[in-house]
Order: sequence, then C-alpha cells, then structure tokens
Amino acid sequence: MFVNLDDVPVIKEIDLQAVPKQSKQRFWLHITSDGIGTPLYIPVIIIRGKSDHHIVGITAVVHGNELNGISVVQKLVKNIDPKKLTGTIICVPVSNVPAFLRQQRDFSNGVDLNRIMPGDQWGNESDVYAYRLISKVINEFDYLIDLHTASFGNINSFYVRANMNLPEIVQLAWLQNAQIIVHKESFGTLRYAAERLGIHAITVEIGNPNRFEKQVISNAYDGIINTLICLNMLDGAIHHPEEPAIECESSYWIHTDRGGLLEVFPKLTDFVEKGEVIAQISNIFGDVLETYEAPESGIVVGKRTHPVNPTGGRILHLGLPVT
Repeated sequence: MFVNLDDVPVIKEIDLQAVPKQSKQRFWLHITSDGIGTPLYIPVIIIRGKSDHHIVGITAVVHGNELNGISVVQKLVKNIDPKKLTGTIICVPVSNVPAFLRQQRDFSNGVDLNRIMPGDQWGNESDVYAYRLISKVINEFDYLIDLHTASFGNINSFYVRANMNLPEIVQLAWLQNAQIIVHKESFGTLRYAAERLGIHAITVEIGNPNRFEKQVISNAYDGIINTLICLNMLDGAIHHPEEPAIECESSYWIHTDRGGLLEVFPKLTDFVEKGEVIAQISNIFGDVLETYEAPESGIVVGKRTHPVNPTGGRILHLGLPVT
C-alpha cells in the first residue's frame, strides 16, 4: 500500500510488477529511521519498458559529495522513452542520503559506505544501511553501473574500475568509452557486493566532487546508452570514441613520506616514465624539501590538487597499462 509524500509514493520494497509497462515512476523507498523514529528514504526511479528483459541499475552518490552522477541519472530519465525500451532501468540518484544531506563524503557515523558492502543487518547504522541498500535495491539488478567521482582535494580522469577477468564485465567496461580502464576487484565496495550476487557490475569515475561538470556527465550518459543498445534494450548504433581506452592491469596511489605543500607536475592521462620527477614538497617558507619520482612507468589516472599534504598524503594514482 502506498502513502503519498509530496505526491511521490512511499514504498518499503521494490515491486516491479506493480509498475505498469511503458511507464516511468518515482518512489521514496523507506530504508532506515533516525533517532526519533523518523523514516529515512532514498529516491528510486523505475523506467519499465514495453516488455520484460534485462534490469539495469544506475546508482550515484554512494559518497555524499559525488554529485555528477545525479545529473547523469536525471538526463537518462528525461531522455528514455519507455515505449521504446525493452526491459527495465532502476535509478538511484542518491544512494547515501545521510552523507548527501551533510554535504560530506562519508556516512553520518564517519564510515565510508563503499568499504563495508554488503553491510550487516545486525550491525551499526552504516552496516544496516548498506545491507538494506543491497537487499532492497541492488538485489533487483542484472547489471549495475555505479557512478562515482574523485574525493576532496583530488581529480580523476574519466575511467572505469572493473574485474577484467570476467568476460561480461569486460564488454560492459569498454562500452563506457572511458579514457582509462583499470582492473580492480575492490573488496567491500558496492560493485564487489553486486558481483557476489551474480550481477554484472562496474564503477565509473566521472570527474570531481562537489560540482556538476557538463562534459563528463555527457560522456557517462553516452556510455549508459551504449550499454542499453548492446543489451538490446534500445535501438540505435553504439558510439565509439575517437581514441580507445588505455587498459591497465593494476593501479595504485603514490604517497608522500613527509608533510608540506605539494605540487604534482603531470596532467591527467599523461604517461610518465620510471624515474621521472612527478612532484615536490615544499615547506611553508618555500624551500623545496623533497622531490618524488615515478617508481615505474605508467599513466596518470588521478592526482592530488590540494597543496596542503600531510605525511602519507596522496600524490598521484598510477595505472600500469596492459603490455
């Protein structure tokens, strides 16, 4: 039974059969409650096509400051005609509502929600939230595209993280037309939890936090449309990029061993050679304390832009291309 909240139905479970074919419907899904018992809802948009087929899930804002994914979802919902769609799309424009409302990355208890998946139904508040997000929403999907951005003080290329050992996921990754594809299993993430349920899942890193960026939003949207066409959910031709993605067999962050003011020299997607100077740390008086070299050759997937950097702070995210 539905209860209206600002003309959007409130539900406790997703029931796809209750959504008419060839329609779009919005819901508030009751997921947990706060300390005085007020329900906490997450927004869910369901686009059900002319016939049943695959169910593709699009999630955004697993971290509360990753805003670009919201615009990707809004653009998708606006442009998809359910009368021309085969199958179903389920969109969650804000997955981590407590963090979003606080304009912060982590959950309300300071936990990174994307490190504790699939959660725990008897755990603390973030554990239970993660568990119910998985059991009430993600469990409905056949495919998952999870939209993220860089964290505060860092910038990212447009790149995909995926388990490239799985053929179905390899195809899904290449359809996004990203600049870089990184093989990574990422234990504890929403993507990894989805894979354990048999869902074909990838993470797409689309730009930077706390802002809307038109170009990367458009790029991510095009990748989702490519996916729907490939899965025979939409008619059309798959769009291929001018330059193919650089596939990396692994990647890692390089860190400082002392604090100070950091300057990182390479640009995103630059190739760096082993031994090349990539950064320097200066003290508050302007004296250069240390320079840092690339430990091996690779491509810049992401980098630190905030100059204030403590000991152990990030320098750049180095991808190691497949040879």
